[in-house]
Amino acid sequence: MAQSVYHRLREWLDLFSVGFPSTDSGVEIRLLKYLFSEEEAEMFLAMTPKLESPEIVAARTGKEPVHTAGLLETMAGKGLLFRLRKGEDLLYGAVPFIVGLFEYQVKDMDRELAELCEAYFQEAFFERCKDYTALMRPIPVNRSIEVGWPVAPYEDAKEIIKDKELIAVAPCICRVQQQRLEHACDKPLEVCFMFGSHARYYIDRDMGRQVTQEEALEILDRCDEAGLVTQPFNARNPGGMCNCCGDCCNILRALKHHPNPVEATISNYYAEVDPEACVACETCLDRCQMDAISMGDDDVAQIDLRRCIGCGLCVTTCSSGALSLKPKLDGERRNPPEKAVDTMMQMAQQRGVFGGGTGKPA
Repeated sequence: MAQSVYHRLREWLDLFSVGFPSTDSGVEIRLLKYLFSEEEAEMFLAMTPKLESPEIVAARTGKEPVHTAGLLETMAGKGLLFRLRKGEDLLYGAVPFIVGLFEYQVKDMDRELAELCEAYFQEAFFERCKDYTALMRPIPVNRSIEVGWPVAPYEDAKEIIKDKELIAVAPCICRVQQQRLEHACDKPLEVCFMFGSHARYYIDRDMGRQVTQEEALEILDRCDEAGLVTQPFNARNPGGMCNCCGDCCNILRALKHHPNPVEATISNYYAEVDPEACVACETCLDRCQMDAISMGDDDVAQIDLRRCIGCGLCVTTCSSGALSLKPKLDGERRNPPEKAVDTMMQMAQQRGVFGGGTGKPA
């Protein structure tokens, strides 16, 4: 019996980055049917992340050019493809489920979609995320790093912002999803940054708004005050940067499921306590999104280094100065790939799949 287009689409998406694994319940197929019509699913199967014009897609697929252009634009408008505007030309490419299809539903997330996504995350995504290179990497806001340590620009959230010309800010898709489920926390909502062509796509689709570097830095400060973990995409030149909480963020929720979260993330710092300076105020317990801090019998904060992801949130509000962020030893440091495509290729190779979604499987 021939596979349905949705089962083939599931298999194709499973070749991208962290993948799109199947489930016993079949919720992933229901999710794809919610997002894609059969015609849209067939078109997605004909696409790769390589950006192409409608004319090239039409010629390659044997489809009528005008209809192909309209279908691609409709799909980009629904967040089912990435679209790049290059002068007068429009180019389209396929995207993973995470980061991609899910995030692009920020305008259209309703209760039904939120429930389908939650069921899928719980049954498949959280387990898959445990085993492979992290999609995102927590980094400190620079004021949490001890003065005197050299800090690479890609490990400093403010330096990443200062390096970008076009910046958009959008609502956090994870918090939006949890709002629809009536489970959201009270953290700020408009906290996710997109840069360059990703920013342009968000602005064009009215998923986010353009901000200056100065406004972006102010938002970043508010995120730190609110206790959000800053996480750019795992590349030295990221196309986006989120600010996340452990209650709603699906990346952090997946990490919290891990018995040893530090193994499943890329972070080059860790928190350290000066026991003589700790006043047992317990502010750090509330700030930590990974449940990495507890109070010992001697009323001194203790750091579980298996769970500490080096975000620095505990440091910036330690009034006694007992907490500091330290760099890991050279042999323990893990630097991110240069580009996002390198990260996706690395993840795909770890899973033993072909090309990370960059070309059709053999």
